[in-house]
Amino acid sequence: MYGLIGKFRAVPGQRDALVAILLEDVSAMPGCLSYVVAQDPGDADALWVTEVWDSRASHQASLSLPQVKDAIARAMPLIAGLDQHIETVPAGGYGIRAPG
Repeated sequence: MYGLIGKFRAVPGQRDALVAILLEDVSAMPGCLSYVVAQDPGDADALWVTEVWDSRASHQASLSLPQVKDAIARAMPLIAGLDQHIETVPAGGYGIRAPG
């Protein structure tokens, strides 16, 4: 499996709009086992995105999907920065179905 954890900083006052865009069409990404967008309770402009994929290749392929390209294009003006970007190798957990 392949995982990503990212902390995004929204343009001030735009976090809710950014969350809405990031949550569109999330069930239509082949190979995506888990995708969670969470607001940071200590920072009104920050949010965390946690992803688990069956492989790095599936994640890379998702970036070519029309709905993902469109979401990225609409989200970019609302993103002030990416504070953290961490790659992981998920070992499992509740709510993550095993690949295959």
